[in-house]
Amino acid sequence: MRKINLIVIHCSATRSNQHFPVDRLRECHNEKFHGKGIGYHYYITRDGEVYQTRPEQEVGMHALHYNAHSIGICYEGGLDERGRKADTRTPEQRAALIALLRSLKVDYPTAEIKGHCELPGVHKDCPCCSCQEYRDYFKNLK
Repeated sequence: MRKINLIVIHCSATRSNQHFPVDRLRECHNEKFHGKGIGYHYYITRDGEVYQTRPEQEVGMHALHYNAHSIGICYEGGLDERGRKADTRTPEQRAALIALLRSLKVDYPTAEIKGHCELPGVHKDCPCCSCQEYRDYFKNLK
């Protein structure tokens, strides 16, 4: 059984005016990872639908050097209509992400929540939003 001490939030880095359904994500990741499936454990589409895309006990492929002890969550979006980084989370995605994080924190109460860009050595804008709101949310529950 894996010891999970980190939950990493990502965005798909796709434009807010273009849909990127889970099937398209699967195609892209199968191409990138040579048929090994989606690297994230969960994917949240704009309508707030949460897809489990990889079993939690299976090591992900979403954050180099952090996969062995983390869960990866990705939301659809992260870029505005012109392709610039932007917080494009819909109200449905925000609600779904909080619900998913609440569930994961039951199973992994000590897991820290970080955006991909907050990991040491990562030089990306992903998830194109601040994850401090999630850390604050759980801190305020205590």
